[in-house]
Amino acid sequence: MQEPRVVEAILSRYRNLIILAIVIVAQLLLVAWQVRTSHDVRLIRIWAVTTVTPLAGVTEAVRRNTIGFLEDYFILLDVREQNRKLRQDNDRLKMENIYYRNQLTTAENSRALSAFQLQSASKTVAARIIGNGTASSAQVVFIDRGSTSGVAKGMAVVTPDGIVGKVIAAYPLASQVLLVTDPTFSVGVESQKAHIHGTLTCNGSNCVVDYIQNEEKVDPGEWFYTSGEDRIFPRGFPVGTAASVKSGEFMKDIHLNLSGAPGAADEVLVVLHGVHQLIPDRPPEQRMTQSLPAPPPDATPGPQTPKLATQADKIKQQYVDIGQEQNHAYGAIGSNMPNYNKPPAAPAQSPAQPETMSKPAAKPAALPAVRAVPPPSGILGARKPAPAKQPATEKPSQVDNGPVLPLGAPRKKAPAPPQP
Repeated sequence: MQEPRVVEAILSRYRNLIILAIVIVAQLLLVAWQVRTSHDVRLIRIWAVTTVTPLAGVTEAVRRNTIGFLEDYFILLDVREQNRKLRQDNDRLKMENIYYRNQLTTAENSRALSAFQLQSASKTVAARIIGNGTASSAQVVFIDRGSTSGVAKGMAVVTPDGIVGKVIAAYPLASQVLLVTDPTFSVGVESQKAHIHGTLTCNGSNCVVDYIQNEEKVDPGEWFYTSGEDRIFPRGFPVGTAASVKSGEFMKDIHLNLSGAPGAADEVLVVLHGVHQLIPDRPPEQRMTQSLPAPPPDATPGPQTPKLATQADKIKQQYVDIGQEQNHAYGAIGSNMPNYNKPPAAPAQSPAQPETMSKPAAKPAALPAVRAVPPPSGILGARKPAPAKQPATEKPSQVDNGPVLPLGAPRKKAPAPPQP
């Protein structure tokens, strides 16, 4: 009841001032309605916009910082859930991609193994590597084929690209395979071009070919194949390429890059019955046990590099030919000493012709330098025969060695021929 009275007292007391203020404000509004700016905008409109703009900015700021924040919060919650679902789908697709890629690789390997089994003359059985050996000093793996599948100790394990190792233990349902990269394993190899034989040994990934003389010719990048001399791998199976070829102190220093990747293979072939093949003239595409027979002689046309390369080997072969011609076995008890300076045999004379000096026969083509080389002192039972002068009209006499004596006993000297 007090408030209406206070308002009424104020109005009655300041009535004239209030009426004056209302009249002034109305007059100003009327002037603002009538007056226009240079842009043809009413002054009252400018005042209204200027007055309302700060209020509108404040209202928009409140809406943006309150209602807009809440809307964005709930929208982000939904986006976070969508991101989580998309991440799960992405992970699932990655796993499926890896699975299908592995399946595709397995199918390609199986197809390659099947094609190789059909092309290879050797009898093989496919196997899968199921584990590694526990010994730290040896590189061995286990395969899922055993004695029930015909696998036995000593059989070769290969892939279409190269060699892997050999079976060292066969169990009913599994077998243990020693990889070719083990330091205790060696393989007989043969070069593609000159057919040079050597021995491959590996110490992990470092593989070298030993026992090849410096005189032999091996080119970098040349392929090496199994020679079959180890009685494990069939001849003609690719091994790898020569990474570097250098001349050493006594033998060539040849480093080899294996083509089969023994440690990375998943599926392999066990050679149940190996068949030797010829060394191909071109690099392999997809080529390829118990003890194998000795490899057959190479029947490929074209010249081949002989195994004897030094002068000492050639002289030794000449002495071997002399022993075979005179039926002499070096080092055997009771075998007569061969005559290294044997004169050429005289041609047969007819009865009607008078006996004259026979012309010496032509030298054998196989012994051109034997007479110029003294007999070696290291051959058992060899001694230098005494020179004997004979008449020109008589045939050369044979030296009587007397009875056969044991090794080491003094021998009887040949009698000197009569002087003319």
